[in-house]
Amino acid sequence: MEDINSWKDLLNPELYIKMGGFWLILFIIFAETGLFVGFFLPGDSLLFVSGIYAVDIIKETFGSTGRDFLDTTILATAVAIAAIIGNQVGYWFGRKTGPALYNKKDTMLFKKKYLYQAHEFFEKNGALAIIMARFLPVVRTFMPIVAGIVKMDKKQFMRDNIIGGILWSFILIFAGHYLDKLFMDQFGINLKEKLEFIIIIIVLVTTVPVILKFVFGAPKGDPKLEDEVLDDLIDKEK
Repeated sequence: MEDINSWKDLLNPELYIKMGGFWLILFIIFAETGLFVGFFLPGDSLLFVSGIYAVDIIKETFGSTGRDFLDTTILATAVAIAAIIGNQVGYWFGRKTGPALYNKKDTMLFKKKYLYQAHEFFEKNGALAIIMARFLPVVRTFMPIVAGIVKMDKKQFMRDNIIGGILWSFILIFAGHYLDKLFMDQFGINLKEKLEFIIIIIVLVTTVPVILKFVFGAPKGDPKLEDEVLDDLIDKEK
């Protein structure tokens, strides 16, 4: 059993895999959107690393099928289901408690600016926002909540949610699994021994653009603009 010795360990996807395996992976993926406070948990890196360990994860949980492709498919399918359910819970939560969230004070785990950012992304990208948000940390946590607040059509949301959940889980998990095999077969490099380096790359690629957008993408010190957005969202909720 692995131990969490510091907050930095919470960002290490390998730790979750070794601590709780299959079921903990599913819970974390669900929590990223279903509990809306899971944005600080590893998402993309967890799926990629899970792909590397896919056969071991399925073997320890259910017993291996004897086929790498099938084991990896089982894992990716289960993750997709958890991601889809999480988004649906987030959507329902947004429809029920939208105005209350925008009146909630900022805390260490909750920032209203994340909701505004997700709303801006939703407005700019329309129907594709739900699918695209899957690949953006933080944004994917709050996007289903915003979709619920603005009362996006339920059938449309479910369709985009299913497409996004499947694409996100299958692309990252299969990328981790087969890149690991490719590097081992072609270069003799075991990606399991390079996980820290891989995680850093994934975090930089997926997180830095979002952080830059949060910092520089919107006018600073413009409370009137935020109040207008808030009023519009509350009006739609009524």
